[in-house]
Amino acid sequence: MANQTSSSHEISIKSLKDPTSNAPPLPMLKERKPDLNDKRKATLERLDNEKFGWFHVRVCLIAGIGFFTCAYDVFAINMVSAMLGYAYFSDNNNSVPNDLDVGLKTAATIGTLVGQIVFGVYADKLGRKRLYGIELLIVIVSTAGSTLVAQSFAVRYFLRVILGIGIGGDYPISAVFTSEFSNTSSRGAMIAAVFAMQGFGILFAALVSLLALMAMKPSIDKDILYLDYVWRIVLGIGIIPAVMGLYFRITIPESPRWTMDVQGNVEKGDRDVSNAFYYGYHVKDKDESKYIASTPKPTWKNFCNYFSISENFKVLVATSITWFVLDVAFYGIGLNHSIIYTAVNGNSDQSPYEALRGIAIGNAFSTLIGSVPGYWCSVFLIDRLGRKFIQLMGFAMLTLCYIVLGFAYQAINNTLFSILFTASMFFQNFGPNTTTFILPAELFPTRFRGTCHGIAAASGKLGAIIAQIGFLQMKDIGGPNKFMDHLLQICAFFTLTGFFFTFLIPETKRKSLEDNSNEEQSGFIKSKYLLQSKDTKIVINTSSKTYCSSPISSSSHPHTPRSPTSDMPLRPPTSKVGNYYNNNGAMYNNFGNRSSPEMTPNALPADYPNTSRMPPSYHSPVKVKFSEQP
Repeated sequence: MANQTSSSHEISIKSLKDPTSNAPPLPMLKERKPDLNDKRKATLERLDNEKFGWFHVRVCLIAGIGFFTCAYDVFAINMVSAMLGYAYFSDNNNSVPNDLDVGLKTAATIGTLVGQIVFGVYADKLGRKRLYGIELLIVIVSTAGSTLVAQSFAVRYFLRVILGIGIGGDYPISAVFTSEFSNTSSRGAMIAAVFAMQGFGILFAALVSLLALMAMKPSIDKDILYLDYVWRIVLGIGIIPAVMGLYFRITIPESPRWTMDVQGNVEKGDRDVSNAFYYGYHVKDKDESKYIASTPKPTWKNFCNYFSISENFKVLVATSITWFVLDVAFYGIGLNHSIIYTAVNGNSDQSPYEALRGIAIGNAFSTLIGSVPGYWCSVFLIDRLGRKFIQLMGFAMLTLCYIVLGFAYQAINNTLFSILFTASMFFQNFGPNTTTFILPAELFPTRFRGTCHGIAAASGKLGAIIAQIGFLQMKDIGGPNKFMDHLLQICAFFTLTGFFFTFLIPETKRKSLEDNSNEEQSGFIKSKYLLQSKDTKIVINTSSKTYCSSPISSSSHPHTPRSPTSDMPLRPPTSKVGNYYNNNGAMYNNFGNRSSPEMTPNALPADYPNTSRMPPSYHSPVKVKFSEQP
């Protein structure tokens, strides 16, 4: 840019909008701006219609690795509890006392409930990306602490609560992130694939427990206290996948839907879509000047207004209750596999190693045959059969399995019991355990999607807490494990309740998120543009021997500085592409090049300033320099 001469004025860009400013007005005419509603609609259609590709796979893997870790940490406690019983409570029939076991198994669930609500609300307020990775860091730190803790159960409880907060945060953020980046045709499969990693986490926990026991067998046979090393190894290995996934979560792009619908930055959201599908990771936006539109915000008032509509409130209640009743059965049984296995098979003549090995093999077998196939049947069929059909079918089959297991508990043999028990695990996951996770991520507006998913998920964890406390307190009514048949009957009642509440939930298959939100989309953005940029100084030199440069310097843009003419327009510092009028009514684009003749208006706009009253210096060649305010 040409050197500045002595005669100059410094004018803050704010003076362009401040009528009280003493600075002379610049001969600037308004930019022709596109309609943001049209641009938002086009961007959303691109997201909905984008062909399934590598970026979609990457989103599933990044979100899925968190669910793998969380499931591993939650369900590993099933084996850890059994090991603690043999190591420290031989005087209590080799099992952890009920009051301690309740705290050990419910602590993480309580933390999960808190994390789901807190992270869900703030994911809507602050953005998905800003929080993504924090929850995984919490999981890493708390898991590492759990492996180092001594025999204090109070410290274990505290660390499990912290672990649960991290796990809870992963639910709403991963669900809405995956949902908002998905295309319409494969959205269900993508969210289900993320959730299906939970099955691999449960299976991996059982296999690691089995391998650790086998590796330490000689030591365990000599001294049962060597189990103290085994359970620490089992928990500690859960840190590895969490560390692997942390970097990728930090570098994932922000959800374009949140950027447009909550932040109001439609142009940035549109660019983010292009960057995401081209680069596959977050690309920092170098353009600091943004047009921000006023959009509905995730405030309490707007939340109440949206759910004052009975249809919307009914959907939130139905998704919450179905998740609640499902988790009563899923966690009540899932976190007590070892107790159920012992009740059915007995362990009176087995050594500690043999008993624990049998529990680990039983967990691995039932997960491999029941849970994992159930998860992946959901992945492959959910966009064909629909969420509602799979949820109804799953609740119906679970009710049937629990009725048979509960009412024929004493009559059926161990083999038939194992078959029916495995079938119930299959239909949990090819059924409501998957769909209750998917539906809240599809049914609500972007500004409330994280909050509503957090509310529904927290309702499920409330059911899990009740199930854990009730299961462990009631199982020994009438004698050790004598109440197991009645607990299975209670599970049948809850799953039947979920079946009926599912009818209140609409089908979301192959519909856009905006259509599912039950909210009018035309005219979503109603306010004017608001130009936001850093405070900028314009230095104007009125010397006759000066030159004019483009607002984009030659060092940052391939366009080189140009010589001045009286036709050159003055405009605010922005790299947005647009058209500007000069003093003579000619139109120029953002780089100082004259636009095509057909775009040049016949007359100046009505609100164009009267140039005849402007100071003479404004009709002279000028040099314009843009710099950021310190």
